[in-house]
Amino acid sequence: MRIADLHEDISWGTSQYFNDTINGPAQSSIAQLAKFDQALVFAAIYPHVRTWNEDADKIKALYGRATNPTHFSLDLILDHLKFYYYLERRGLVKIIRDADDELSSVNFIISLEGTDALRDVYDLYILKNLGVRVIQLTWNYDTKFAASCNSRKDYGLTGEGEELVKLANDLGMLIDLAHASKQTVLDTASVSRKPIIVSHANVRKLKDSRRNLDDEMIEAVVKTGGVIGVTAIPSLLPKPSIEGVVDNIKYIGENYGWEHVAIGTDFLGMYPDEVISGLESIEKLSVLNSILGDEAEKVLWSNAYRMLKYIG
Repeated sequence: MRIADLHEDISWGTSQYFNDTINGPAQSSIAQLAKFDQALVFAAIYPHVRTWNEDADKIKALYGRATNPTHFSLDLILDHLKFYYYLERRGLVKIIRDADDELSSVNFIISLEGTDALRDVYDLYILKNLGVRVIQLTWNYDTKFAASCNSRKDYGLTGEGEELVKLANDLGMLIDLAHASKQTVLDTASVSRKPIIVSHANVRKLKDSRRNLDDEMIEAVVKTGGVIGVTAIPSLLPKPSIEGVVDNIKYIGENYGWEHVAIGTDFLGMYPDEVISGLESIEKLSVLNSILGDEAEKVLWSNAYRMLKYIG
């Protein structure tokens, strides 16, 4: 069995919760991924320093959630990259850089979660040379490129953001719209010449959350030929169980086409005990084989794998 996961916070999960993401029993680990015939993981760089700390909580209590107690830097991006390079040097994973790269057992696509640390669009040239192949336009904060799902005024994709999307297309870097605002999704879908992904989000009709996608957003992504990764984040599900995940998968598959839905767990980006019933770890994805039947291979592998032909 082969599996693909559009979003795991491998490096951040290691540093933040001291997970053993190589051999440990965490939500995901290389040892667990290696049990599959092949695994393809979009491994995130989460370039945010000390987000979950006492001082940040105090600032938020005083000034509200719009306050950003987080620092962003290219230095931190490099720290995350060094960890992924370390895993590759040890022969534990293969970092996929080009569409024609031959897959190994455990394969990583490096993705950047949020453009907060970018000084300008031309930083993409640096990131491309460093191995990054997916650019998520926003995390939970607005940037000079795009509005986030938490934006107080949804201005969508800015002029610089449009430049960034076009350059990413030219460089062979996928655009990811997880955490993006509605207008950002609609604007990006109209600008991008390549399929776009939403690596980890669910359906707003099933669970009303600003992080989830309404039908207009889903349709916009689908029209680009893109893929949406249904996520295991409990707060984004109608019920915190594998049944809730299946409900979201079926909604997208049955209404928009089975070639547009995949998995994006967000494993290791959640608290260690923040898991849903029936999908406590990456190994449990295998249960979807029997539940989804003939559509399982698309959802668990080929839809995400198809996106590789747009990188390089």
